[in-house]
Amino acid sequence: MLRIGVLGPVRVTLGQRPVRLGPKLVELLAILLVEAGSAVPASRVVELLWGTTPPPGARATLRSHVSHLRRALGDADGPVVVTVGSGASAAYRLDVPADSVDHRRFERWCAEGRRLLDTGEPDLTERAAALLDRALALWRGPAFADVADRSFVLPEVARLDATRRTARRGYAEALSALGRHAEAIAQLSGALVDDPYDEAVRRLLALALYAEQRVDEAAEVCREGLVLLQERGLDAPELHELQRDILHRRLPPRPPPADRGKPLRPCLLPPDPPQFVGRADDLAQGRKLLRSAPDGSPVVLVGGPAGVGKTLFAVRLAHTVLDDFPDGQLFVTMRGFDPTGTPVTAGEALRGFLDALGVPPDRVPATIEAQAGLYRSLLADRRVLVVLDNVRDAEQVRPLLPGAAGCAAVVVSRNQLSNLVVAEGARPLRLAPLPTHECRELMARRLGATRLAGEPAAVEAIIDACGRLPLALAIVAARAAAHPEFTLAALAAELPPGGGLDAFTGGDTTTDVRAVFSWSYHGLTRGAARLFRLLAAHPGPDFAVAAVASLAGQAADEVRPALRELAAAHLVVEHVPGRLLLHDLLRMYAAELGRDDPELPAARQRAVEHYLAAALAADRLLWPHRDPLEVPPVAAGVAVEGFADQPAALAWFDAEHAALLAGLEQAARHGLDRYVWPLAWASTNFFARRGHWSDWVRAGQAGVAAARRQGDRAAEAEAHRTVGGAYVRLHRFDAAREHYRQALELFAGLDDLVGQGFTHRSLGWLYEQRGDIGEALRQDRRALELFQRAGHERGVASTLNSVGWCHALLGEHEQAIVHCRRSLTLLERVGDPVGMAGAWDSLGYAYRHLDIEQAIACYREALALYERLGDRPNEAITLRYLGETQHASGDRAAARRSWRRSLDILTEIEHPDAARVRALLTEEL
Repeated sequence: MLRIGVLGPVRVTLGQRPVRLGPKLVELLAILLVEAGSAVPASRVVELLWGTTPPPGARATLRSHVSHLRRALGDADGPVVVTVGSGASAAYRLDVPADSVDHRRFERWCAEGRRLLDTGEPDLTERAAALLDRALALWRGPAFADVADRSFVLPEVARLDATRRTARRGYAEALSALGRHAEAIAQLSGALVDDPYDEAVRRLLALALYAEQRVDEAAEVCREGLVLLQERGLDAPELHELQRDILHRRLPPRPPPADRGKPLRPCLLPPDPPQFVGRADDLAQGRKLLRSAPDGSPVVLVGGPAGVGKTLFAVRLAHTVLDDFPDGQLFVTMRGFDPTGTPVTAGEALRGFLDALGVPPDRVPATIEAQAGLYRSLLADRRVLVVLDNVRDAEQVRPLLPGAAGCAAVVVSRNQLSNLVVAEGARPLRLAPLPTHECRELMARRLGATRLAGEPAAVEAIIDACGRLPLALAIVAARAAAHPEFTLAALAAELPPGGGLDAFTGGDTTTDVRAVFSWSYHGLTRGAARLFRLLAAHPGPDFAVAAVASLAGQAADEVRPALRELAAAHLVVEHVPGRLLLHDLLRMYAAELGRDDPELPAARQRAVEHYLAAALAADRLLWPHRDPLEVPPVAAGVAVEGFADQPAALAWFDAEHAALLAGLEQAARHGLDRYVWPLAWASTNFFARRGHWSDWVRAGQAGVAAARRQGDRAAEAEAHRTVGGAYVRLHRFDAAREHYRQALELFAGLDDLVGQGFTHRSLGWLYEQRGDIGEALRQDRRALELFQRAGHERGVASTLNSVGWCHALLGEHEQAIVHCRRSLTLLERVGDPVGMAGAWDSLGYAYRHLDIEQAIACYREALALYERLGDRPNEAITLRYLGETQHASGDRAAARRSWRRSLDILTEIEHPDAARVRALLTEEL
């Protein structure tokens, strides 16, 4: 079956096979799609493909293109591209069923959804919501993205975008009518980002927020809209009236939600464990507890000793109740008993849940309290199961409990968590070691019933020695499976009875897991045994091969055989492709083995150096022109990772996020303070890019403490300035100002005029963000004075631009130009292309209000520099400003070209400003 997609890049599939089309064939197909069902004269197609001056032989080339397109689309069931007429009057028509093209299905579903919604009937409204959701899911990006700048598709793109906006609004109306306000908020928030001037969307969003009792946010949505519309000279009496009603709580209460279907929701739950055995009674009790409070939010607390299989049980239990929670399952491992000492915080877990629930990074609140409020609002009126694994204490997970009727939580912990039982009404479900018959079943699955039947006494001895713990039994079975020539009796004889497990089980069982581990460990080759001991020194919860290579001081190819050996013995698990982890019991055992290993301190240092070197390399790609940080060369044996491009660097940061934070803390614990501040410095740009503001603060504060312990006042001052920057991003301006104050005191004590100058510039940024441009200007002038006294020409040059920028924001455009021109002259002299690009950009803004042609020229100068520097974010932002200026000059076509280039870059680098540029294009079209 032929399928054509235009709601995104133009894509063609035949059956399940994608069809590759060259650029000209894509253009030809787009022309015929826009006129689907109508014959397009060949002369018109030639003009659209090549312009008013086509190349010689264009008609013959077109015939060749048509022939290739026919073959690509497949003519087995009749011609898809039909030739009408011949010779000079020839024309071409695309004959495909309407449902073969995604935008036709989209429009049909939208129309039907709107019709059903207009009836006002609850059952039909539910169907309308499902249809509109299905229609919106067809979009893969901007319509006709490959050719969106070609004139022949612009009207169609504009029409489809308008239909999409209408459908999004209709979907939100349906969700609100059904009482699903939290989902409506997510839809409307995205729609408002796309078009912040849409008053109807803004009113719907405010009403949905109010229905969710988020009154302050609802009022702010109205206030922001009134400001934007007034800037355009538009009055909005209905929005103003709605704001007053919200502030005075005069709106009717939220209606009860209607019954709803099962829309797709995020599922973070691991796969149903195939190795799970037995526990039928425990599973039945767990299901009963989860279903016992249909109008409440039950919390089931799964407890038991380490190695008893709590996590596998919780995952199996969750899979058995999937139908009870059709709106999704959230899962996180809190690492409460991780020997690295770096458990997941409630804030980190909340952030992951909000990401899974589709909240954009720029809409995640700054505080844990606000994040928890948003999280619970999103779960309101839904049926979602939350599984929280490896929890240390109640405080670690209390903000993660859904607290919404119809939702439930499964909390897994070795501790009893009595506070959770008392305060939250958690129902304990304690797992005991497996019954003997289920232990036999577990071993039979791995070794076969025949082998067990031949040595029943040995089987009983193994089960007793393993204390009926699934983890220990699995390791013994893996060893036996790897050595079919060994008798089970011989293996059992190597498992001494009694003792040795209290450190692992909390003293509540008499099993010998350590003996099992010891026996498995002693079966390793020397290299694999050494690597197993060293793995306890790795800071993160899981690890990639390159990090293991640095830990061992070997090449990656040299450690892979040892890792394969450890995996075969079930001592490590490759839980996702390319990343391995240790069960926390095994990590503890490895740490015990390595406690007196003389190699351990050096291995720990190599691991930290590995992450520092890799973070610095990745950061250089994210911010190529950042002033480098001087660090000592890495020690011998450290594997230095390289990255092909920005996406690869960002992907590495994403994968190693937890390890970087754990590495900071491990370095601080083990006297490696000289690495703490550089590691924090190298990570902050990633935290900023991804919106991990709290982690930015955490890393910066670790840098402050480490520098203080070292007595390095210069590093401490820089670290304070870094923390201040994070707090500015969080809009915690008082906290930011306090860190800047401490930085100033330290720099002053060092008589460091340059450090003081940069800190005053940071204060200028703080006040600019607060909207106090007068104070921002005062801080920048103070910075300028300090740089001049220090003779720091680069600081003088860049700060002159900051001063000019403040004058421009104050409307003092002539003064702005004077300062920015002086800045540009100095920057050219010192050879600072980054600063020069910024100065040209500031000049463009100032000239926009005086000489629009000059403004365009300045923006083009800035753009040329950013392109040469490879500074993609600033290139995109300057393109946006250039487009706005071109639009103001009346050159709307040039504006669209600039905005499209900007949007391409911002989308590629996942920059939050992409939505603004998309809104500009949508409004223009």
